[in-house]
Amino acid sequence: MAGAASALAPTAFAGQPVPDVVRMDRLSKKSVDDRELKIALIGAGIMGTQDLNTALQHENVSVVGVCDLYDGRLEAAKEKWGQHLFLTKDHKELLKRSDIDAVLIGTPDHWHKQISVDALNAGKHVYCEKPMVHSVKEGQEVIDAWKKSGKVFLVGSQGISSLGNEKAKELLAQGAIGDINYAEGFWARHSPEGAWQYHVPEDASVNTVDWQRYVSNTTEREFDPLRFFRWRNYLDYGTGMSGDLFVHLFTSLHFITNSLGPNKISAMGGLRYWKDGREVPDVLLGMFQYPESQEHPGFNLSLRCNFVDGTSGSTYLKIVGSKGSMDVKWDEVVVKTNQQASSDDPFLEAQAQMRGGASDRKRILPPNEMVYKVEPGYKGAHYDHFGNFFRAIRENGTVAEDPVFAFRAAAPALLCNDSYFQDKFIAWDPVQMKLV
Repeated sequence: MAGAASALAPTAFAGQPVPDVVRMDRLSKKSVDDRELKIALIGAGIMGTQDLNTALQHENVSVVGVCDLYDGRLEAAKEKWGQHLFLTKDHKELLKRSDIDAVLIGTPDHWHKQISVDALNAGKHVYCEKPMVHSVKEGQEVIDAWKKSGKVFLVGSQGISSLGNEKAKELLAQGAIGDINYAEGFWARHSPEGAWQYHVPEDASVNTVDWQRYVSNTTEREFDPLRFFRWRNYLDYGTGMSGDLFVHLFTSLHFITNSLGPNKISAMGGLRYWKDGREVPDVLLGMFQYPESQEHPGFNLSLRCNFVDGTSGSTYLKIVGSKGSMDVKWDEVVVKTNQQASSDDPFLEAQAQMRGGASDRKRILPPNEMVYKVEPGYKGAHYDHFGNFFRAIRENGTVAEDPVFAFRAAAPALLCNDSYFQDKFIAWDPVQMKLV
């Protein structure tokens, strides 16, 4: 089963899935360059904080400074990461420092492009949270700045560095499920926090938040704490369910299939429950057409996101092929097939053919479900993603999710929003990365 059978995938003996361990030797080798890397965080909210905490789990990595527009987060940064930190509300002040090798960008989406370009132009390596840009028109500017800089740029859709994604890519290439023809993904949530009703500090005001800087690259408005602390709900700053969550599924799917992306995009949905003044739906359905290419046959993709799901809090990506399917998670892959082997007895097969019937003798069947699980102690995709980033910096290497790959994952997510709000199909050229 560790040989050909496992390569073919899926199975269940007596209805029980057979596990196959995905090993963790991929990141076991240390870099030849173990010098200390000094990093800074720009945007110290929920995801930025998680990113920095994960980054600091790696050896020879230290934090020098933190930038945020809210006083409370700057004060908390010293408590979390040390009194030595350089603190500022102006990201350009951080970028002037010669003792910073790389920056982590965890700001709202509408600042991703400008801060990324500024950081690259300042000679810093960049880790930017997904989606890489706030709108499709911003993508090429980031790509151009990255190519000109010669620096490492990694986007934070962490699943691409997961053992689950890597195993799924390997299995698909081996033909475990045949030729892909369909894929689907789903995010389900049902909680205020999951639906972006984040905590708003009691001291939130123009005295503690640099509101003018926050809105300086978008629509001028009077101070609104909800638009600052619950920014994902508003189009000026966030990218809705698709930009926050669909982009993860696009990233994984494109990595596993080597796809450049869809050429037709459509969406439907609505605001069904969280009617708190938000400008984006809480139920979103996206349909995407992937053309036949050198990388894969043509297939269709269906994505769903539901913030009113009273039954689960699940997420998954399913890839369906002509011989079976794969359920892909970051730490597990389940391959299923309904194919059954023919008899392995040539005499019985010949006799059956001669009489025009099949043998009554029972056969040994191949397994129809195979479960691949990571080894105990796996530190997770988030940790591995940063390992990829730091190794690339030290060894002048490459990363799995550079700006070109990241833009091809972000574009269909952003265009899904455009389809929803404009109520129309959108045509996209995934090769040239432009609207048609």
